[in-house]
Amino acid sequence: MPKQDTDTDTMRVLQGLEDSRSSVRLRAALVVGTTPDPRFVGKLVERCAIEPEFYVREMLTWALTRHAPSSTVPELVDEVRSERAQARSQALHTLSKIGDRQAWSAITRALLTDSDDEVARSAWRAAVALVPEGEEAELAAVLATQLGRGERETQLSLSRALVALGEVVTPTLRAAMTALDPRVRQHALATERLLRDPDAGFEFAIEEAKRIVALGRNSEEG
Repeated sequence: MPKQDTDTDTMRVLQGLEDSRSSVRLRAALVVGTTPDPRFVGKLVERCAIEPEFYVREMLTWALTRHAPSSTVPELVDEVRSERAQARSQALHTLSKIGDRQAWSAITRALLTDSDDEVARSAWRAAVALVPEGEEAELAAVLATQLGRGERETQLSLSRALVALGEVVTPTLRAAMTALDPRVRQHALATERLLRDPDAGFEFAIEEAKRIVALGRNSEEG
């Protein structure tokens, strides 16, 4: 294909990613993912930070995963330092999907404890996906500082992250069960229940934990 035609197609796709119609942006992201080109990476990352539609953001993330990590990971690592919460959240989400452990150093304590729930949840998922072997206990200790945080959806995300780390989290959860804050104790108990019985379901586990805390018992006492 002549270079001029290629450049025209590239410009058309780039313009499509910025179109006011979400259906056009979605199609443009699909095209980029279907025919990866490093020239699109910067624009994909830029769009992730401001794209208002969830399903378009997911397509943008998919398109980024179709490119070589060598071209995407450095851009995304830069993006997790953005002042814009959506930029941080979406970059972390995409890094978790790419799964390149070279990005591990970008998952800082500041991100794992970010004041924005969406950013923190994305950081938890990314951390579990990228944590190097042997560093799971240290990660669990940081995640445990967030026990009791937020509403049910946020608590479920944290429990899932801790459970995904496996038995290494047990000592940390047991310690949290003695915390002064009843919300922390409840969340730790529910998470430990899910670790022992993944089929229990979070709603059941958290309600059971509330009863246990209200009665002043720990999990081992029943």
